[in-house]
Amino acid sequence: MAKKKEVTVEERLRALYDLQLIDSRIDEIRNVRGELPLEVRDLEDEVAGLNTRFEKLEASLEVINNDISSKKNLIEEAKALIKKYNEQQKNVRNNREFNSISKEIEYQELEIQLAEKNIKEYKAQIEQKKEVIAETKDRLKERQTHLKHKKSELDAILAETEKEEEALIKKSDDYKNSIEERLVAAYSRIRNNVKNGLAVVPIERGASGGSFFTIPPQVQMEIASRKKIITDEHSGRILVDAALAEEEKTKMEKMFAKL
Repeated sequence: MAKKKEVTVEERLRALYDLQLIDSRIDEIRNVRGELPLEVRDLEDEVAGLNTRFEKLEASLEVINNDISSKKNLIEEAKALIKKYNEQQKNVRNNREFNSISKEIEYQELEIQLAEKNIKEYKAQIEQKKEVIAETKDRLKERQTHLKHKKSELDAILAETEKEEEALIKKSDDYKNSIEERLVAAYSRIRNNVKNGLAVVPIERGASGGSFFTIPPQVQMEIASRKKIITDEHSGRILVDAALAEEEKTKMEKMFAKL
């Protein structure tokens, strides 16, 4: 790797603050999207789950209808056997044969009764399943509509910000590559440890940006001299003077406007 050219502390501070402004802009864009990507993903999962449930319910309905058809066939077969047995009874030679055929007829009649009972139960199941299917269908339609709305919302935000975000991410990487690794590591560590992602902040009204802790005048003078990198003893953030911050903000805003 080529050795980076020697840069002054002021140049490092400006580069770090520029990097902070770029990353903060990326944060703003992502905050605009907020929870939308997660909402869309959750809705997609819910719709997929409802579709699966709907398909399973439809399949179980088909199984029950097939069972009903089987029972109806069984009834027809039993009726045909009863008719055949009744004819046979007319030609029996003794009581034993008559009783044997009577038992067969009785058995087939019981088979018919059981099959009719099963059909009644199956039809009750069908009605229950149809209710669940109707509820699932309504829920699926409502979730699909909601998903379509959320996707449209997300697509609109992405269309507005995706190009800018990609350009900013590239700029952020470029700046990180131009700053020495130890400073980038420190910057990233601080940024990850603070809620608002601000690792480099200017002095505002005698205190570090976003803090109520006053910076002693002597330290403020050292920061303004731009001779060394100074961190806030309370938050650990890297501090820059207000004038440098204002200059870099103006410069970076012009850059953002071109993206």
